[in-house]
Amino acid sequence: MLALVLGGNGFIGSHLVDALHAVGCRVRVFDRSPNRYQEPRADIDYRIGSFGDSAQLAEALQDVSVVFHLISTSVPSTSNLDPVADIEGNLIGTVVLLQQMVKLGVKRIVYLSSGGTVYGNPSVESVPETHPLNPICSYGVVKVAIENYLYMFSQLHAIEPVVVRASNPFGPRQGHIGVQGVIPTFLQRVKDGERIQIWGDGSVVRDYIYIRDLVSLCLKAGLGDKVGVFNAGSGVGHSLNDLLVIIQQVSGKELTIDYLPGRSFDVKRITLNISKASSEFDWQPEMDIETGIREHWSWLVNLK
Repeated sequence: MLALVLGGNGFIGSHLVDALHAVGCRVRVFDRSPNRYQEPRADIDYRIGSFGDSAQLAEALQDVSVVFHLISTSVPSTSNLDPVADIEGNLIGTVVLLQQMVKLGVKRIVYLSSGGTVYGNPSVESVPETHPLNPICSYGVVKVAIENYLYMFSQLHAIEPVVVRASNPFGPRQGHIGVQGVIPTFLQRVKDGERIQIWGDGSVVRDYIYIRDLVSLCLKAGLGDKVGVFNAGSGVGHSLNDLLVIIQQVSGKELTIDYLPGRSFDVKRITLNISKASSEFDWQPEMDIETGIREHWSWLVNLK
């Protein structure tokens, strides 16, 4: 079996590539840039190109059995600044991908959606996949639109989509980019001796999933025969203030924190109900938040 990992040189993608290779899959990576934290492997087929280039996508799709679509050209905190770019970079690119899959007879695709943004501000404590979709940022709106196109292509062209609505993944190889991922951002600032900035009072609650747990679900989703939408999280919520306490304990450093005005596009509280994924894939997250942060911190302080 040949698996194509779109975004395979990134944080989630590189871990998924390792997992696919470990179970005996042949792997092809399509990404816009090389991996920042790993040297290329001789047994992986790397393709560097643009997600918006249909010819490059068609070449990457040759002889592929399953596609893992992990590419996103925007993040929640910046997507509202230029919704047109968000649409062009993500929605249009994915529709082009689906058209190429139909032409080449590639059926199965795992799409990494967003369990943190597609639901908006939820009306229940533990959010199931059946909850109404009410995103309040362009990033979430585009994710929902892509999910709808996947459903349309499944109805019209027998595409077999698995949508994984991930919460907030974290772990080694997650680079600090300043606009996404509070755990890597906080840890990097602590390592550099910088002040930590919090939007709001720190009471915002999120569901965090360790990278190994997310990848194990994606692997089961891609190599199985089930289709549909599945939440992927820990099922447990933690506030930003909770994270700060854990990070201080793990790092052994005193934190200096600046609390800034809250942002309108930030969902106040969300925890994912993961019972469907647990049941359908015999999957359960194994890493608790403190141990996961400890592993992430250990990787970061030893990074050369």
